Amino acid sequence: MGEIVSLNRARKAKARADKETKAAGNRAAFGRTKAQKAADAAEQARKDALLDGAKLTDS
Repeated sequence: MGEIVSLNRARKAKARADKETKAAGNRAAFGRTKAQKAADAAEQARKDALLDGAKLTDS
């Protein structure tokens, strides 16, 4: 036979695990310094400029 599981405890454990994964994602997304944000913005601007320079025009 299988192990008896309390559905209430299982539900709460799943909710805690989901909250922890969401918190980890938020820490990664919003827990950055101003210098890191500026470096990412500069990198994105460099990538955008590189793509804009490689565009073909229909003239």
